[in-house]
Amino acid sequence: MTTPSVRVFHKLEGLFSIYKPPGVHWKLVRDTVETNLLKGINAAPPPGPRQRVQFLAEPTSVMAEGSSELTLSAASVPALAHHPLVSGPEFQHIGVGVGHRLDVFSSGVLVLGVGQANKALTDLYRSHVTRDYTLEGELGMATDNFSHTGRLIERTTYDHITRDKLERVLAMMQGSNQKALLTYSKVDMSTQEAYELAVKGELRPDGKSPPIMTGLRLLHFQPPHFTLEVQCLNETQRYLCRILHEVGLELRSTAVCKGVRRTRDGPFTIQHALTHQHWTSPDVIQAIRQYRSSRKAGKAKHTQPGKDTGTASQRQEMAEEAAVTGDSHRLLSVLTSKAFGS
Repeated sequence: MTTPSVRVFHKLEGLFSIYKPPGVHWKLVRDTVETNLLKGINAAPPPGPRQRVQFLAEPTSVMAEGSSELTLSAASVPALAHHPLVSGPEFQHIGVGVGHRLDVFSSGVLVLGVGQANKALTDLYRSHVTRDYTLEGELGMATDNFSHTGRLIERTTYDHITRDKLERVLAMMQGSNQKALLTYSKVDMSTQEAYELAVKGELRPDGKSPPIMTGLRLLHFQPPHFTLEVQCLNETQRYLCRILHEVGLELRSTAVCKGVRRTRDGPFTIQHALTHQHWTSPDVIQAIRQYRSSRKAGKAKHTQPGKDTGTASQRQEMAEEAAVTGDSHRLLSVLTSKAFGS
């Protein structure tokens, strides 16, 4: 018979996202979530005590006078070996898996999986999902690890840097990464498949590849501080910090990373990430249900024929013409417009 604790555990088997604060190691975050979930699982009302048959001697008053025979009677008594005070909690460990990790310096969306969902977690990241980040940069200094926590090795001027110059550098870096994406996708640029993937924004590397940016945009610029929005594949935290370092070099200056925040990890966005006070069993169960319902709604939407917007139609026409003519530069422009949401 399934116990209440087992039923709660089965409800927790799924994928969900939490918000990892900066300055905390991901292992500590995972262990905290696991401890809270174990408390919720073991807090379920325990099942009634198991009974066992035991033969008990009859009281002396019941025995016949002068009789030396011992009379036994069968009785049902609780089996104390299965009592929680003897055997301990029903669940003492659950497998909580972590998706694409964040280092101590970074914050944002961190995807976790419980139990059988760890396999789905592995499958999710084999599909080359894109992740969005917000990067905080500061011009005028360089360190040995590209972040403000590293050892200072150089100071430079930045008065010559304008917003237009910065945006031109970002466009140049975006274009070079889009070319790399075309190369590693191993898709023939003159085929129907190429333009369909480009229009849908589903062009992905075939197999292993270095980190690739699929989108790069300036959000804020107030020298020496600036903020970038980055979409990328196969990235590491060091790679993200290095992006800002390379931006500084292209501007004939230097720059360091002062903050990394992940705002989206595949289908998980920061709006649905659970904050510290919500790392409890009821909130996690609710988050898993929302993720499953959104997946079902997404699948139903894809199966229904939708109306194409004018912009999407224009992109498709451009891509179709590029596929027919074999113009890889035209296809690259489709990818760039898709990445910037134009």
